[in-house]
Amino acid sequence: MDAHLDAWEDHASEDRPVFAAELTAHRSLGRKGFRVFLGVSGAVCLLYGLFFVVSGAWPVGLFFGLDFLALYVAFRFNYRSGLAREQVTVTRSDLSIRKISPAGLAVEHRFNPFWARFGVSRHEEFGITAMHVSGEGKRTDVGSFLNPDDRESFAKAFKAALATVKRRI
Repeated sequence: MDAHLDAWEDHASEDRPVFAAELTAHRSLGRKGFRVFLGVSGAVCLLYGLFFVVSGAWPVGLFFGLDFLALYVAFRFNYRSGLAREQVTVTRSDLSIRKISPAGLAVEHRFNPFWARFGVSRHEEFGITAMHVSGEGKRTDVGSFLNPDDRESFAKAFKAALATVKRRI
């Protein structure tokens, strides 16, 4: 009976995450800042647009409206792309990278952590430019939307987690 419990505990410890991270894209302008920026730029476009309409140059006023609309649409697309995220989990028996698109569609890449290799591309001036995990004939990029500082900290923690798993044979 005790041997059965020990086997269960060993199996449970294999499924316990050694490393788990959710990577999200950083957006420097929050919701409140976006509203303030949109309000100020809308007021400026409206004032200048009205000035040109009153002056008889109504096409210029129309273009100020189109400029404001283009600015709004560009920021909406930017915030939508910011919904993309990646969930990275490392256990003793599995390395899982789950990529979730802004639309909510998920694609999961699984690797055996003992065979997985973590690759990093570096540039002298900019630091880490790309990261990927490969193994068993598969390869996937990781954290492509992260800023350079976040790439460095993720790479350090992820390498340590893989080394920990490979050390515990």
